[in-house]
Amino acid sequence: MRAAVEVRPAVPDDLSAVADLAVAACEESPYGPQTAPADPERLREHLSVFVAAGGHVLVAVHDGAVCGLLLARVLSPHLFSTEPSLYVDAIYVAADVRRHGVGHALVGGAVGLATEACAPSVYCAPSPGARGMQRFLACLGFAPAAGHRVVSTATLQRRLASDVPASRPDVRREPRRDSRRQSTRAAIEDLIARRRRARAAGLPSGPLDLRALQARYGSERDDATSESVPS
Repeated sequence: MRAAVEVRPAVPDDLSAVADLAVAACEESPYGPQTAPADPERLREHLSVFVAAGGHVLVAVHDGAVCGLLLARVLSPHLFSTEPSLYVDAIYVAADVRRHGVGHALVGGAVGLATEACAPSVYCAPSPGARGMQRFLACLGFAPAAGHRVVSTATLQRRLASDVPASRPDVRREPRRDSRRQSTRAAIEDLIARRRRARAAGLPSGPLDLRALQARYGSERDDATSESVPS
């Protein structure tokens, strides 16, 4: 059995560990050195400013050590949205504890923040070169939206609730991730094809918003999964 993963708000004693994880994230990212400092002292300063401005820093604790982080902000209603939303600035899990449910636990913490803020949507903007993170978010229902990825809070709650617990072997998780990725890709390709046909026919077409489509597909897959699992 794997040790449980605890997700909680960071406390001052976590700051050094969080800064070290942020340094590792910058070093792994193809764009990190160009967009963020890799110096722990400067990162600690940036994190302090982030928290002072209302940001949330969640940490994942596994076997007594901080092994993952999630940075998020609650965005108030603005000109283009009448409702608040949760914006995830960063998710990172230490390399030696990946595939242990740490990432899912952190996203579960983000769902808690979104629920507390009455935010119906969760946004994230992973780096274009971060293929692993792109796949991870797609498996959880995040769909492309104007350079970001977005998922409704309700859909994300269903996905996390229906996912296989982290204590089970990875072999039982892989087929479901592949199936979800294929279904998501098929839905996106179908919508893009429809938009192209509409343009060719001279019909008006706006920016792609896959939230409704993603919610429908997520609901159908959740129903299919619940029917196939013996009670």
